[in-house]
Amino acid sequence: MTTPRGTSTARRVRANGDGTVYERKDGRWEAAGYVLAPGNTRKRVSVYGTSRKDALAKLTEKIATSNRGVPVVTARGSLAAFLTYWLENVAVHQLRETTHTRYTAVVGQYLIPGLGRKKLAKLTAKDVRTWLNELRTTCQCCARGIDARRDPNAQASRRPRCCSLGRCCSRRLSPLTLAYIHSVLKSALEHAVREEEIPRNVARNVRTGTPRPRRFNPLTADEARQFLTAAQGHRLAALFELALHTGLRKGELLGLRWEDLDLDGGTASIRRTLQRTRSSGLAGLPTKTISSERRIALPASCVTSLRAQRQRQAEERDQAGADWQSSGYVFTRPDGHPIEPATLTRHFNALLRDGKLRPIRFHDLRHSTATLLLEQGVELVVIKELLSHAHIGVTATVYAHVRLRLQRQAIDLLGHTLSNLNGTAAEPDDGDDPPLYAAPVR
Repeated sequence: MTTPRGTSTARRVRANGDGTVYERKDGRWEAAGYVLAPGNTRKRVSVYGTSRKDALAKLTEKIATSNRGVPVVTARGSLAAFLTYWLENVAVHQLRETTHTRYTAVVGQYLIPGLGRKKLAKLTAKDVRTWLNELRTTCQCCARGIDARRDPNAQASRRPRCCSLGRCCSRRLSPLTLAYIHSVLKSALEHAVREEEIPRNVARNVRTGTPRPRRFNPLTADEARQFLTAAQGHRLAALFELALHTGLRKGELLGLRWEDLDLDGGTASIRRTLQRTRSSGLAGLPTKTISSERRIALPASCVTSLRAQRQRQAEERDQAGADWQSSGYVFTRPDGHPIEPATLTRHFNALLRDGKLRPIRFHDLRHSTATLLLEQGVELVVIKELLSHAHIGVTATVYAHVRLRLQRQAIDLLGHTLSNLNGTAAEPDDGDDPPLYAAPVR
């Protein structure tokens, strides 16, 4: 047996189970050993380094991880095995629980059925692009058999009407959904690159295009006044008024606690969001981003409504008696339990129907707040702080649209300037004073 160059016989002897280390013909060092793999099996893995010490350190790290019960995925395994490992051992510690739930759904519904059989090391950009093109043009009812699982005797809105009946409804994924699926795959492969399982992230070489943002229908000023009028007398009138005046998200509104409000000072501290999760049920979670944790000023009308809400809640607590559940939230059910986000949506839709207002999403109240503020000439940076956007570019992109009335005002202003036929000569501009008409760039 030939001894590797520069390595004594004593150094070559390693304990049973520690693997082997040797120098390759190309000068690199390779260390190989057995580790725990997905499916509760053991596989032999190889790592490489520029020196014996470097290769041995990498192998030792993988074996230590395997001894802790964490499976080690190799590039020789399938993409499905790696995605499962990534969700269960990496993403679960880095993502919010709601985000991890969405990632799990994307992996289970689209990535594993479409690309799961591919070997991680042999996945190419062409494979990803071809699969995305097929996903873009495939009816999801037919591909996933959604209609085949429906009850033929169910309500008309839930009866089979596609693949199980022999006629395709041509249900396609939206560009936003395709971009989200693509981003999940990129995130998973990026971790494989960091762990040196693959040399590059092939999903980054696939361009899906920038999808158009979803259209939203904010309320006009007249519609906003009608909405507030319709909300008067409603049990959650203070919540609807606060949503339209401040642009708070649904979860932020439901997550408000009395300890977060300073009604004398007219401020509210946004510290949490109320959401339903698989593990904890309905629970208060950290805000969406770090910038979302903030303190906002409350309008005088909202302060009055919140005082009335506190009085109403005290009366409901007296009526409930021993059945009252003290949760500390500002907006609760009549028995004190927190309100489900889906329940709030039903109350909101019923309010729109009773007030004979056009149907909109609850999140459109947030868009209405920003749009109405823009129409009043409020600076974009102020709106960015109120809506808690991480960057002002997000605010500028989402609200890049300008209402027709604002466009007409700008055009009329320019037309008035150009059609000034009085012949009055403008005074020379010395450069010290700002121009008379300066439209801020938003």
